Amino acid sequence: MPDTTDNIYATPREAIDRFAFDDTVAAVFPDMIQRSVPGYSTIVAMTGVLADRYATPGSRCYDLGCSLGASTFAMASHLDGRDCQIVAVDNSQAMLTRLLDRLPSFKNPIDAVCSDIRAIDISDASVVVLNFTLQFLPPAERDALLAKIYTGMQAGGILVLSEKILFADPHLQELNTELHHAFKKSNGYSDLEISQKRTALENVLQPETIDAHEHRLRQAGFSSIDVWFQCFNFASLVAIK
Repeated sequence: MPDTTDNIYATPREAIDRFAFDDTVAAVFPDMIQRSVPGYSTIVAMTGVLADRYATPGSRCYDLGCSLGASTFAMASHLDGRDCQIVAVDNSQAMLTRLLDRLPSFKNPIDAVCSDIRAIDISDASVVVLNFTLQFLPPAERDALLAKIYTGMQAGGILVLSEKILFADPHLQELNTELHHAFKKSNGYSDLEISQKRTALENVLQPETIDAHEHRLRQAGFSSIDVWFQCFNFASLVAIK
């Protein structure tokens, strides 16, 4: 069996390419994200619980930036047998190919779409999930996406937005960055791996403060907004239309 351990940045590199969700990353992605994102399993599991509460018959549930489908499958397991369509969207064919290979058997249809999330139509949505996806879009393009999501949602629908976050307070920013690095080191990453991956993600992953996210969600039209989960510099928000 192929090695699925994330060793991508384990050896020194003279030049570090920009991070991309290519075949190399897709092959080790479950290991990478579990060891890199504190609370990831909880966020994914509770995404399914939230979908169970808010999904309505005949509606669509979107997983935007679905990667290998962890949140897609969490929703599907809770909605199995319900009259809902799950739409999983990602612009990485390497990710979607693996998603389809491990697609469980559910009664509800799962439509896997290879596309830029900014280019797809969103309609009749009772649940929309953006788990660690918005942070990879240029900040200037985030307002338009959230406005489109809001327009395509049913009244009473829910958006789950999970992101790496910044802190306006420089002391808190330093503390949470150090705690995140300690978390990664406790999961076996070396200082070299942490440093090289940080360089690869520079200007690719652009985090914002929770205040910035809440302001953008209100601008889009959401009125009920809450941070339901946070661990160090990672947080998940819910916004209800």
